[in-house]
Amino acid sequence: MTTLRRTALMTLVALATTSGFAVAQTAKEVKVGYALAVNSHYGAAAQTWADSVEKSTKGAYKFKQFPASALGGERELIEGLQLGTVEAVIVSTGALSNFVPEVGVVDIPFLFRDTAHARKVLDGEFGQDLLTKFKKRGLIALAWGEQGFRHLSNNKRPVTKAEDIKGMKIRVTENPVHIAAFRTLGASPTPMAWPEVIGALQQGTIDGQENPVSVFVSAKLWQVQKHLSLTAHVYAPMALIVSPAFFGSLSDAEKVAFIEGAKAGALASRKFVDDVEKKAVTEIQSHGVQVVTKVDVASFQAGVAPAYKQYAAKFGQATIDKITQTK
Repeated sequence: MTTLRRTALMTLVALATTSGFAVAQTAKEVKVGYALAVNSHYGAAAQTWADSVEKSTKGAYKFKQFPASALGGERELIEGLQLGTVEAVIVSTGALSNFVPEVGVVDIPFLFRDTAHARKVLDGEFGQDLLTKFKKRGLIALAWGEQGFRHLSNNKRPVTKAEDIKGMKIRVTENPVHIAAFRTLGASPTPMAWPEVIGALQQGTIDGQENPVSVFVSAKLWQVQKHLSLTAHVYAPMALIVSPAFFGSLSDAEKVAFIEGAKAGALASRKFVDDVEKKAVTEIQSHGVQVVTKVDVASFQAGVAPAYKQYAAKFGQATIDKITQTK
């Protein structure tokens, strides 16, 4: 081997190893699935995650986004992670409780005082410890993103107090905590995967649904809903998760890149939600939806109070207190 060829080879090896990332002739594809459109808080998180990883790994990985439930509903996405058929997902806590029961505690109604409280809990020791619970369920959770506080919409009548929803068929996530809350309020909670919701509202199979305004706007729910009440009954985080099989195949440096990218994506989702919520009500009203901005929150809190016995029995009163007492 000539001196020139030897020098060139050594240079290539050095380039491949000094950064901690392998030099790839073709970027490895990372499929990331989520429920809503690209122009949503899910999409904002996915794009920032992708940009961060692709930059820090010098193009060794390339994200391919599958928005709008293209890979299935959230249950199917989570199962895909466990099976290793999808590398990454961004999902709400709605379906996660069926896989990681401990997550259900954050879905308790009126648990968080406001957005700042919720973010402090999730960014703090409690929330970060909760992420570690995923591993024993065949999932690797990297960060908490955000959807915002959930509000109630329907096609029956304006809802100003808890009594107004009695008998209503309300779509809820496939989440035992949400189901218990609406059943306690006297509604008829109907668990349903997100891809089925629009059709069910159009056909009158259900009367309403509950979601943050960020979802209401991105899904254009004004096309199928007449009334929206700002109940803010549950704070809704979302999780950025990867497949254990995929994560296990990464080098230490690549793992750091995916973790840091997920954290950046989580922050992007929060910013998106903050921006949307500044103008969401006006936009929703412009499409003919009647919005009740002043809701008798105390009536909802009193209505769900009996369910707290179930929640305490399931998650432990000490756990609930730890969250509510976070300053």
